[in-house]
Amino acid sequence: MRKLIEEKGLVKQHLDSYNDLIERGLQEIVDEVGQIPIETQDYPFKIKLGKIEIFRPRIVEVDASDHPIYPMEARLRNLTYSAPAYLEMIPVKDGEEGDIEVVYIGDVPVMLMSELCPLSGMTPEELIEAGEDPSDPGGYFIVNGSERVTVAMEDLAPNRILVDIDESGAKQVYVAKVFSTTVGFRARIQMSMKSDGAIYVSIPGVPTEIPMMILMRALGLEADKDIVELVSQRIEVQNQLERSFETGAVITTKDAIEYIGNRVAYGQIEEYRIKRAEGILDRNLLPHIGQTSEERMKKAVFLGEMAFRVIELKSGHRRADDRDHYANKRLRLAGPLLSDLFRIAFRSLC
Repeated sequence: MRKLIEEKGLVKQHLDSYNDLIERGLQEIVDEVGQIPIETQDYPFKIKLGKIEIFRPRIVEVDASDHPIYPMEARLRNLTYSAPAYLEMIPVKDGEEGDIEVVYIGDVPVMLMSELCPLSGMTPEELIEAGEDPSDPGGYFIVNGSERVTVAMEDLAPNRILVDIDESGAKQVYVAKVFSTTVGFRARIQMSMKSDGAIYVSIPGVPTEIPMMILMRALGLEADKDIVELVSQRIEVQNQLERSFETGAVITTKDAIEYIGNRVAYGQIEEYRIKRAEGILDRNLLPHIGQTSEERMKKAVFLGEMAFRVIELKSGHRRADDRDHYANKRLRLAGPLLSDLFRIAFRSLC
């Protein structure tokens, strides 16, 4: 441990995380949006978003002049140590791109000793001349003159199946869940085997649990044989699915999609109900696998693995996962935490 601290320091993980955000993360968020359509009656018009660039830290004075700033000045004058962000915007009219305009979109807080901070390239003598302590590792921000630290946040590992036994009710419920996470979106998918042996799935956006077999048929698996073989090739595991087939007595994929549509858009016309149900299957169900209809079979395979683990848990062949074990956790550092804030602010700007 001592050797690790001597070589890496105590804040290198935050610095690496922040540097990755500046070099790659901000551009990925801009690319998520891609373009801004402008509603006009005369002709189609949109703004295409290009490269984002963060300049060196600076301060804008009252007279609108600006000059480079170092952390000590920010501390003494109760300023925020930040850098301006500029974004390329390209007007597109009738399919033809206009001239690139570089637009100022706001300021980004600068982490001390990051690659964006001029202190990172200074010698100890230069740091002393700039009013800094050469042994200061950085890894924090200066906001309105105060030094602020981002605290790493523990979170359950995304896109990882975790099984557990829910004993909060009168009867035990065997549960498999996954925090399906993709860029800018997180969905908690839970599969539960009730006391009667039937398996249900909870999906964000659907007010009630959906029988597993109905969901599997909605994803394109109509034959019972295909479903049981997707879960397991072992007979003793397949026998545990009998009750689930009884609760999901829907035959065709169309009927299964209508079943889901009736629960997310009750009382609407059939076309709208089907569209809503397909949207749930493609965007809300396991979005980390994909968000188009082409990935539905892959999602069925993933659900089959979840069912297999739930059945193994009930039969005693698998132990419940330890939520507190670090193999099932991840640490969210400065980069991911700041990217969440930037994504919200940038979408609001757009």
